[in-house]
Amino acid sequence: MTILHNLAPSPEISHKTVDLPVVLSPTLDAKLSNVRELLARELPETPTENDACLSCSFQAEDVLLLHLVRELRPDIPVLFLDTGYHFPETYIYRDRIATDWKLNLTNLLPVHTVIEQELELGLLYQTAPDRCCALRKVEPLFSAVGNYKTWLTGLRREQARSRTALEEIADFTLPSGVTVRKLSPFADWTTRDIWQACAFYGIPLLPLYDAGYTSIGCKPCTSIPTDPNDPRSGRWAGRKVECGIHIQAAPNR
Repeated sequence: MTILHNLAPSPEISHKTVDLPVVLSPTLDAKLSNVRELLARELPETPTENDACLSCSFQAEDVLLLHLVRELRPDIPVLFLDTGYHFPETYIYRDRIATDWKLNLTNLLPVHTVIEQELELGLLYQTAPDRCCALRKVEPLFSAVGNYKTWLTGLRREQARSRTALEEIADFTLPSGVTVRKLSPFADWTTRDIWQACAFYGIPLLPLYDAGYTSIGCKPCTSIPTDPNDPRSGRWAGRKVECGIHIQAAPNR
């Protein structure tokens, strides 16, 4: 098991105690056991080609899930949506984790580069954010996920009102009509659970959390949260709450 250091502390974990041993509560220890049991049950002991993938934004939930999945599948395909608009810190952190953990990483690219898109369509993230997300996130990810039987995510119900009905295991139908088994093992986890588990395992986190960001996506569409009770209130300046990759679309006719 790989253990990294240099933990970026949560607002709920004092800087003064970050280097001290972290003891898991019985409740969190049980939650971790449940996640491991789910992963062991849903991921075949003998991997087959294209049986499972993990989408990773390199936010805390995704990196913790990746850490746990790698105990069973160190070579699991890791899909990162390289929109071209990410914070420099995100790219640096992605590369660091990919190297240190020897990830089987695939950077999913949109059809057009940022420059090509902006020359043809202007700044879509300002004028038509839904279309920008569709071109740079939804289409590349759905195209890739459709090649796998199981899709693992770090989604949690607490993240947004749009995710309150999130299930740990659900069938997800892509616009192509292909259905994949979608696993969200942290569905009932709190932010505090995630941070404490990361501290326990010594997992380093994206430095942008220290700057006050709570939900981190593309740089032009991410700001410090405007509502302290809504971690995603800093996304898209309040114009929308989801990019579209976790919204099940009707199949094409």
